[in-house]
Amino acid sequence: MTDSLRQDGSSHRSDDVADAHQADAPPATCPAAHLAAPRSAPEDTHGENAGKPAFHKPGDFEWFFRRKLSGLREAGNYRVFAELERKKGNFPKAVRHTSDGQQDVTVWCSNDYLGMGQMACVTDAMHHAIETCGAGAGGTRNISGTNHQHILLERELADLHGKESALIFSSGYVSNWASLGTLGATIPDCVIASDALNHASMIEGIRHSRADKFIWKHNDPEDLDRKLAEIDPARPKIVAFESVYSMDGDIAPIAEICDVAEAHGAMTYLDEVHAVGMYGPRGAGIAERDGVMDRVTMIEGTLGKAFGVMGGYVTGTAAVCDYIRSFSSGFIFTTAIPPAVAAGATASIRHLKASSTERDRQKERVAKVRAALDANGIPHQPNPSHIIPVMVGDPKKCKFISDVLLDQFGIYIQPINYPTVPKGTERLRITPSPLHTDDDIDHLISALNELWSHCALSRAVA
Repeated sequence: MTDSLRQDGSSHRSDDVADAHQADAPPATCPAAHLAAPRSAPEDTHGENAGKPAFHKPGDFEWFFRRKLSGLREAGNYRVFAELERKKGNFPKAVRHTSDGQQDVTVWCSNDYLGMGQMACVTDAMHHAIETCGAGAGGTRNISGTNHQHILLERELADLHGKESALIFSSGYVSNWASLGTLGATIPDCVIASDALNHASMIEGIRHSRADKFIWKHNDPEDLDRKLAEIDPARPKIVAFESVYSMDGDIAPIAEICDVAEAHGAMTYLDEVHAVGMYGPRGAGIAERDGVMDRVTMIEGTLGKAFGVMGGYVTGTAAVCDYIRSFSSGFIFTTAIPPAVAAGATASIRHLKASSTERDRQKERVAKVRAALDANGIPHQPNPSHIIPVMVGDPKKCKFISDVLLDQFGIYIQPINYPTVPKGTERLRITPSPLHTDDDIDHLISALNELWSHCALSRAVA
């Protein structure tokens, strides 16, 4: 690896992401004598307890676990899951289960962006598949066979993105990890160019591949161009980036990035997980909206957000999809998604290819929430997407607001703290759906306005 490949020189979403983006050296062979040699007591190397002894006494793992969790709580970064039960036909309403009983709540942070998980055409397709195929897939597709519903879904996805082929995985995380990991590991002398704010699944895939890589400034084609120019033109190169970034809601300049990649002979790998179903005349994402799908080598997406079910996928030429199918351990050794899930996803994709009603209504709801936040001086990051990051900037206040919204107002918005976002940028990530009513919006804004005053948080200046 050249020195230029080791100079990251850019900010990252979090310290954990920064650590994950660092270059990995191959593990050195360690002789048994070295393993047996005495050494000083281990210390924590990062986190709230950095520099302190890792263990109270040798082998006291429980003490170590408890202390690390205590550090998360003290910093305000400990995550508590709300026990929610979604009710069919009543999205975005849900029932919260607590030790004291049940509570009706309105969900404002779901990634089921359009409520497709509740759509009758989706649930009907899943019921029919269960009645005809049963519950599970029976194992991996290599051992147990490929279900007919898997083939129908892959054909639908290839058509959605205008590609020759598609390959489905158990999640969007796995599709990124497996695909980037396989490409980086098996293409000789490959270099991967990773956007500074890429998702952890992409970073882990690149890291796992042990390919040379460099990080380019977020959404900056000029920086990408400069860094690609430093690489031997003969080396294979992959440019990996996202369309909609989930925490800030900003959108990549895909055409400009493709210009740079094409000039340097690099293939492009685009993560559209927060865009599929949401943008473009048929819901294929930002690349479709911008008319550049044909210029992107591989498009990756999820079935678990706007399509309302679960699973992940990649699309591209028949050769590249067959290559990943044949060489990726993340595909070969993973149980296939159930036929009913595949059938539900297929129905959802088909519906959103033909209907823009859900997308149009969702855009109107987003605009209404933004306008109400502005009218009350509640700061949120401006962006052109459906994601509204309401900025708190303090982990304990962020969690406090989230707790009070749920306990006292029946509003569920999970706090977004470190390591998902950098410290000091804690936020509430709001995702209005087509099914949130005017009354829902009024209730949300009233509650936020009250809590903003209670916590003495700064107001945005109009």
